[in-house]
Amino acid sequence: MVQEWYILHLEEKVKWYRTNFPGVRYRLHPTRKHGVKFDQYFVLHYKANGRGYSEAVGWASEGITARKAAGYLAQLKEANRTGSGPQSLREQREQNRLEREQVEKDSITFEQFFQQTYFPLAQANKSLRSCNTESGLFRWWIAPVIGDKPLNKISPLHLERIKKNMADAGKSPRTVHYCLAVVRQVFNLAIILNLCEGPNPVSKVKLPTEDNRRVRFLSRDEADKLLQELAETSPQLHDMALLSLHCGLRAGEIFNLTWTDVDLERGTLFLRDTKSGRNRTAFMTGAVKNMLAARKKADGTDTGFVFKATTGGKIEEISNAFTKVVNRLGFNAKVTDPRDRVCFHTLRHTFASWLVEAGVDLYTVKTLLGHQTLAMAERYSHLSQGALQQAVAKLSQSINEIPAGKVVALTR
Repeated sequence: MVQEWYILHLEEKVKWYRTNFPGVRYRLHPTRKHGVKFDQYFVLHYKANGRGYSEAVGWASEGITARKAAGYLAQLKEANRTGSGPQSLREQREQNRLEREQVEKDSITFEQFFQQTYFPLAQANKSLRSCNTESGLFRWWIAPVIGDKPLNKISPLHLERIKKNMADAGKSPRTVHYCLAVVRQVFNLAIILNLCEGPNPVSKVKLPTEDNRRVRFLSRDEADKLLQELAETSPQLHDMALLSLHCGLRAGEIFNLTWTDVDLERGTLFLRDTKSGRNRTAFMTGAVKNMLAARKKADGTDTGFVFKATTGGKIEEISNAFTKVVNRLGFNAKVTDPRDRVCFHTLRHTFASWLVEAGVDLYTVKTLLGHQTLAMAERYSHLSQGALQQAVAKLSQSINEIPAGKVVALTR
């Protein structure tokens, strides 16, 4: 295909000069020189498939010579004769570009991609606490093993080495799982951006398993003591704790809550973009409704965050004051299992546990918590044994009321 620039120069009647190589011509730059001579621009003229072609090669100042241009022409003629390889300089340049891009892709290391692409996105979309955790895992465990390795050269064996290093250092299965989850997310993004090929190497690694779910929840007396102590230490922290305890909200859901999501008239809270990825509605208790009404009156606005950081913006993490209050009350004294330690998330578990103890079915609990599957709420099933025993007792009573000798089918 005749190049646009060539058409332009033909129209301008640019003078073209022949070389000692058939099919190779050049024109002179009107002012720019290369050495003592005016710069030369080389062009190929050839026929292929019954058509005439003119393709630009480049300037002498860029390293092009008549002999080199003739070499390109010979390659094109051979490719057209055999039907293999690039059929034009345009195809050749495109192939070279793709090869260069592939070389660049193959040379990108895990650390380069993590620092330049993945982590900036994580900082824009994740909480400060999550980003700090991921940064620490990368620095201490991931980078020493695979940081300097190209993405396409990382194998499951390298990830097994990360697992072993962490296990030898006494890290919990949950921490190892979290670390490999970070690696998995990095590779998922790299695959989406076409910087490496799947499958994700983490998918071929057996992840450590451990029931790391928290089982600790507060008694009514413990909850009262905690709220009272928090009220004296930090009224805002008290209100946040009350909201989690009475409505089952996660800390992040409380941080994101705005006044536009609060409907005091209906007694509902609209939770947006929750951990499950779905919006849901939470329902206020009387205590929560009174608390929010008082905060709104004091805030004097219908917009903005319900709970604000000292800077007036969004809160990023629960204050250390909560842990200090818990320790002051002795809730974690002599506790060695992390699952038994009281933390802010314990309030959400307490909400669910109290519901189950009150006879609320697990499906309803699942819905109120915003869990996607019933299995996530089954950790509370042991608390409903009393209700189950009552159900069997009712069945037993109904059976005893049946007249003697009468056969009744209990199932259909």
